Amino acid sequence: MPWKGTFVAKNPIIGITAYPFGEGHGYHTPPLYVKCIVHAGGTPILFPPVGPHHSEDWLDVIDGLVLVGGGDIEPTFFTDKTHETIYNLNPDRDETELELCQKAIQRRKPILGICRGLQILNISHGGTLHLHLPDIVSGEVDHRVAPRDPVIHSVKIDPNSDLATIIGKTTAEISSWHHQAIDQAPKGFKPVAWAEDGVVEAIEIDGHPEIIAVQWHPELTAFQDPDQMKIFEHFVTKCKKI
Repeated sequence: MPWKGTFVAKNPIIGITAYPFGEGHGYHTPPLYVKCIVHAGGTPILFPPVGPHHSEDWLDVIDGLVLVGGGDIEPTFFTDKTHETIYNLNPDRDETELELCQKAIQRRKPILGICRGLQILNISHGGTLHLHLPDIVSGEVDHRVAPRDPVIHSVKIDPNSDLATIIGKTTAEISSWHHQAIDQAPKGFKPVAWAEDGVVEAIEIDGHPEIIAVQWHPELTAFQDPDQMKIFEHFVTKCKKI
């Protein structure tokens, strides 16, 4: 007989996007994203990239959404160009996350976008990306190192931004791991942090204080750097208020 009770979670339910399945493993999410959400007081559930049309059901369940990092987004979503360095494309993941992102914004669900997640937010409303940063910027800042590994560099943060309030600083040392970044941001999307070479490192959206997105990977250093953990703690706290 089906259970007809009402489930009430003690902690906010946080949906976390997942990587595609591959040879030797199924749908999966790097564990540090999950550990950071748990540490911040959230209860995580994973959303596999199975294509669009599931977002409404998922959003009925969760209190907030984390759009995690990963492979590149199919360039045809934002340009008619491509680049030889683009990798790990997955149309199901793109379509899943773009619809989920758009519907979550419509419902005013708190969103934390990380690396690719920031890029999903940006292109979901008509923004564009630089296809390969080394072709665009001077090279004074490494945003990842060969072959595809993270690197630490500094960012400057708008003192009037929510992000500056969250971490209590206008500069930060962050773990960077990307080769693409925002080119054009949509109307209402505000860059609020930058690398020394001018690359956009964080965005906020006018009228949506429940949404924040960073181009870096706070999960990689959060357990050593309290400033980075504050991003997760603030996000989960926002989810508790919904």
